[in-house]
Amino acid sequence: MIKDLFYLGLGSALLVKEKVEEELQKLVEKGKLSKEDVKKIIEEAKKRGQEEEKRAKEELKKLLKEVIKEAGVATKEDIEELKKLLEK
Repeated sequence: MIKDLFYLGLGSALLVKEKVEEELQKLVEKGKLSKEDVKKIIEEAKKRGQEEEKRAKEELKKLLKEVIKEAGVATKEDIEELKKLLEK
């Protein structure tokens, strides 16, 4: 299910990107924007997208850690701590 949601989000993002690029190209053709303006707009959108991706990954990590903790699943740190205790 998570995989399907990921692909749905990715597909939607690509469609939006294509539509935005088409609309920006129409504005260039009408003389309302220069190619330099379009390049700046795309770069800014790309930068915001990367920032949002980073934030989303951090939120996902946080959520997954909470789920693991609530489920009582041993973490890598838990196992390492047990190994150290057993070595004594």
